[in-house]
Amino acid sequence: MPGHEKAPGKKVKEMPVSNDFIGDLSKNKLLDLMTPLLSKKKSGMIRIRGHEIGEIYLEGSNIIHAKTGEFTGEEAVLAMMEWNSGRATFDWEAPGGEQTVFMPTEQLLMIGKNRESEWVRIRDVIPSSNAIFQIPIDGCPDNRRVHANQWKVLALCNGVRSVAEIAEILNWQIFETSQTIWGMVQDGLLAKSGQKKTETITMIDASRTVSSAFFLFIENELKKIMGPIAPIVIEDTLADFGESRDHFPEDRLSAFVQAVSQEVSDASKRTQFTRNISEHLAHTQK
Repeated sequence: MPGHEKAPGKKVKEMPVSNDFIGDLSKNKLLDLMTPLLSKKKSGMIRIRGHEIGEIYLEGSNIIHAKTGEFTGEEAVLAMMEWNSGRATFDWEAPGGEQTVFMPTEQLLMIGKNRESEWVRIRDVIPSSNAIFQIPIDGCPDNRRVHANQWKVLALCNGVRSVAEIAEILNWQIFETSQTIWGMVQDGLLAKSGQKKTETITMIDASRTVSSAFFLFIENELKKIMGPIAPIVIEDTLADFGESRDHFPEDRLSAFVQAVSQEVSDASKRTQFTRNISEHLAHTQK
């Protein structure tokens, strides 16, 4: 990267300099953010950073590639269209790379739009992916036919696992899992039993801010991997979040750590980096 020396023996990832903030998913639907870019035939990458990380690559009026932590291709696009948090930026200089999306873009966006309408109905029964279901106390109707996918869900709905946990075990999308459970509730095969409290890397308290010492620690840990470019990575990520070191809210810390870790290309180093940060936070919060 011009103006920055690379650490000896370290492969330094060049940071993009062409990112434009295009919207926050807590206020705008991803579909609404993508539509103007597609209609103007813009090429580049939409990156979403929040509780989850995702990328969508555009080429002209088409979506050609997409990835999240779990999915690639069309499934990744549809998964991201369901997110309701995260800051979206557009990098018009990002290379297109591989193609993983083969469905016509108009068809893909229509599926996403139809899912939005479906979610309105599902949310009446499943308000969030933390909802927990179980077999009704009085048992299932005797005359109900249980399909193969429903058996898979039925075996996991034990009054403890959340919808999100069931989706992870089955390697299904949240939408597919929620849709199946919704249908099973309508058929009397399942009943809601509660809501799982979420656990995060930090104490959730929006009124509290992170100590400035934390940023020194995470910067030093990142320097061990990326060298002198680490401070730039930290500052760019802070800018993406619209926050500063002096007043960074604790309730966004987990998402921030995840976003920074995504800049580490080596999977094993990324895992070790995240583990070191988690252990540090656990120690300082005692």
